[in-house]
Amino acid sequence: MRGLVRYGINNIYTVQTEAGTFECRIKGKKLKSGKNEYNPICSGDFVEIEIDHNHTGRGMITNRFDRQNSFARWNRKRGNIQTIAANIDLLVCILSPESPEFRPRFADRVLVNAEDSFPVLIVMNKSDQTITEEIERRLANWNAIGYDVIKTSAAKGQGIERLREYISGKTAAFVGQSGVGKSSLLNAVEPGLNLRVGEVSEKFNKGTHTTCYAVLESWKGGTVIDTPGIKEIDPVGIEPEILSHFMIDFRPFIHDCAHSVCLHRDEPECAVKNAVRDGIILEERYESYLRMLSDLEHRVQANKYRRED
Repeated sequence: MRGLVRYGINNIYTVQTEAGTFECRIKGKKLKSGKNEYNPICSGDFVEIEIDHNHTGRGMITNRFDRQNSFARWNRKRGNIQTIAANIDLLVCILSPESPEFRPRFADRVLVNAEDSFPVLIVMNKSDQTITEEIERRLANWNAIGYDVIKTSAAKGQGIERLREYISGKTAAFVGQSGVGKSSLLNAVEPGLNLRVGEVSEKFNKGTHTTCYAVLESWKGGTVIDTPGIKEIDPVGIEPEILSHFMIDFRPFIHDCAHSVCLHRDEPECAVKNAVRDGIILEERYESYLRMLSDLEHRVQANKYRRED
């Protein structure tokens, strides 16, 4: 029987099927995917299950169907790929201006990880807080290079109807650091979801983890996946040499560099660096790129040492 994974806790997955909802474990030790995965199944996956006729409402997952796409990150602690959501039509990246603090580099990494897979909507939530000129400049830049950007306030009800229109008819995954208001926004879009919400720590200006695992919910307008707060996003499936191709504002310039393989860091006659110098590429975006490049290079080097050992 084919089913849709709503969520998983401690390797027990809640799977929705035409015959009802089943609590399932993976049959055997693990699914064979050929990848170094932290979690072989996630919210949004379509799976095949066998019903346990001896235990009502239980079953075994025997297969995961091929994914149309997925949003994942590199789990530094585990040293493998952690898939956050699968088979989505839209990724909604939530930011906040003050509480917690604005993190544009987090958004840049989300955009790189999602590039070539699905569109991203950038949402500045808590727009009733102070939005500085620097924040406005970053939002305007993302919009100028091709990403949709909207402002919302779950507390004040601002921008909710526009957000509802964006996600209507889609499977949309909401991502962001703890405390930016992912669950609050979803509750504002569809009050019937009744998702748990938390407060931001006054001492550390960080959100508390009220959503501990990704949850897929259906509503009258479509499907949403509410994900746990994410502290760091590291790119997956991208080699350092091609990272610049995932920066859409770099693309018009990368083929004009003097070197066919250019990391746009130390090489002379680099068209990307010239574009940064001339103010065509935002300097902060370039700094985000350099940090991601360094992280990828360190990972490649670490993997090399592991293989040699």
